[in-house]
Amino acid sequence: MTTGDSAPQRAGRREWIGLAVLALPTVVLAMDMTVLHLAVPTISADLSPTGSQLLWILDIYGFLIAGFLMTMGTLGDRIGRRRLLLVGAAAFAVASVLAAYAQSPGMLIAARALLGVAGATLMPSTLALISTMFAAPAQRTFAVAVWMTAFISGEAIGPLVGGALLEFFWWGSVFLIAVPVMLLLLVTGPRLLPEHREERAAGRFDILSAAMSMAAVLSLVYAVKKLSESGPGAVPLGWALLGLAVGGAFLRRQQRLAEPLVDLGLFRLPAFSAALGTQTLAVCGMAGTQLLLMQYLQSVIGLSPLEAGLWTLPAVAIGIGGTLLAPKVVLWVRPAVVVAGCLVVAAVGAALITAADGEDGLVWAVTGFTVLYVGITPILALTTDLIVGSAPPDRAGAASAISVATNRAMAFTHCCPACAGPSTLRRGRDGAPCPGLDAARRLPEDHGWGASVNVPRSPSRTQG
Repeated sequence: MTTGDSAPQRAGRREWIGLAVLALPTVVLAMDMTVLHLAVPTISADLSPTGSQLLWILDIYGFLIAGFLMTMGTLGDRIGRRRLLLVGAAAFAVASVLAAYAQSPGMLIAARALLGVAGATLMPSTLALISTMFAAPAQRTFAVAVWMTAFISGEAIGPLVGGALLEFFWWGSVFLIAVPVMLLLLVTGPRLLPEHREERAAGRFDILSAAMSMAAVLSLVYAVKKLSESGPGAVPLGWALLGLAVGGAFLRRQQRLAEPLVDLGLFRLPAFSAALGTQTLAVCGMAGTQLLLMQYLQSVIGLSPLEAGLWTLPAVAIGIGGTLLAPKVVLWVRPAVVVAGCLVVAAVGAALITAADGEDGLVWAVTGFTVLYVGITPILALTTDLIVGSAPPDRAGAASAISVATNRAMAFTHCCPACAGPSTLRRGRDGAPCPGLDAARRLPEDHGWGASVNVPRSPSRTQG
């Protein structure tokens, strides 16, 4: 995509339409991270999962995306990014139907796991194709900003879309909305998106490294889940030590390989490491807070799923504006200063949320979350740019994949607020029953997330 004088060729109408095609599945992928936040009570009433099963239903999707991102990114370079994208789209559509009509917690967990693996094929492929389609730096920067906006928007509107669907249909309908989007990608992708694969793929694909990375992450996440069920003990400690040991072996193997799955040299770049660490904390804080907020609005305030989703609209609208404005601000102010200012704003929002108490805390909770969200969303855009920009040009693709994998850290940190969430909603700060929960909604402590609110059985699967 270069002209005779080596100047990058500017993208035309086809590339911009292709960007829209790539943005739609990105919205769906991100939306599946949060769309279940409001469906937790109805899923609990319909499938009766245990607390551990419910955490797996919520977390395994994002967790497997994070685990498979590096592997699928490498695979796409070898077999073709568009080909991998289309295969993933087909798999995502099939898995969405399986999840919608799951008859048991185990079936739903398995379907969500398949969605995570399919999603991991889509995420790096979309970003890699954008870098191919938009060779001019200015256009590529804007295209990546559009992609990030689509991603943030999908995560933000997930609860709203889920709430609207749950008002009229059964919980499985939140999965079916992905099917037409993936079908559209399958039809238009071959016409609008270019194929790209590496001219030279040195070495063989290291399956052992891929297996080791998954084993390490799975062990650590399982340790946190066991900790949430039974508290500190030998079992969670054992799984945590196993995860750390396998992770250490994985890192040593990457140092010896000529073509590693993860280029550890990137972490020796100060700007890269600082931006990645900031992005990790920002994503984790936002994801965990949003999960707790959705449960609070339903369980304590008593809002319907749709009403709870609508209360997130101010955060969504202002957050999108902040994300698109951030690249303009850094033209006049150093990115590090802007990120620091956004962190202060996010901290103020978190402090406001802590003032929410019982049924009188609606304004504090929503205002605090909006301020928190407005502070975090520009951070995500700016740190992504810092991560990619700080890496050498020949490693920019690997840096992008690591950045996306960091965003998926929310699957891991969802476990942390969920450990304390149900008991927090049932009890006030002094240990007494929370004043926002009446006797009808205050259930025994051994119930899971869904037991925090009295919810009738969901409508029939044949409805709608």
